[in-house]
Amino acid sequence: MLILLKFAPFLVAIGYGLLLYRFSVWRTTKMLNEQSRPLTDADMMAVMQRLAQALDLPALKIHVFEIAPVNGLAAPDGRIFLTRGFLDRHRSGAVSADEIASVVAHELGHVALGHARRRMIDFTGQNAVMVVLSAVLNRFLPGIGIWIANALASAVTARLSRRDEYEADAYASALLIKAGFGTAPQKSLFRKLEALTGGAGGTVPVWLRSHPKTEDRIRAIETNEARWTVPAL
Repeated sequence: MLILLKFAPFLVAIGYGLLLYRFSVWRTTKMLNEQSRPLTDADMMAVMQRLAQALDLPALKIHVFEIAPVNGLAAPDGRIFLTRGFLDRHRSGAVSADEIASVVAHELGHVALGHARRRMIDFTGQNAVMVVLSAVLNRFLPGIGIWIANALASAVTARLSRRDEYEADAYASALLIKAGFGTAPQKSLFRKLEALTGGAGGTVPVWLRSHPKTEDRIRAIETNEARWTVPAL
């Protein structure tokens, strides 16, 4: 009983973090259901079919999220979404169909690698650590202990998110190569992303960024390509 009481704050923090995560998933899923529809664009569907064939699937079900920002996302339930803003950029000629295929391949990587489940575990664990760390730091640094604990938790969360992005990039590279696209569309889109999204990430410190820097992502892709290439005999 004494052991349970000793760890009660930690267990409560884990439960609270899990509850927050579940609520966030519910709210996100509800929003996506209300503001999306299946992708039916013939040009895009032909490109998606190439990815499906590379995965030995009959088809890929892609949804259009009816919002203006440029983005692609994998929902917690495994569905893949492209924003209306992304498709509008394709229609205007700013983004090619192959580049959009690289976005879908990346999001498929998040699903295939189980990043949603990993993020749930990371989030609940980090929330618990932050609560306990805040309590400890506040004893020695009253008033700023919570701020320090939150900053440390944010930095850890960002680092784990960047790890997931690198992994999804590698999955996308392999899939794009298998589907006959190569990695050129993936790299060219990365070079466009800052302009397409407004370049907001440039003002965020490196250790707090949820996504790696563009040049680091491209370098990682090229490193994987070199490692995967079999020298001709």
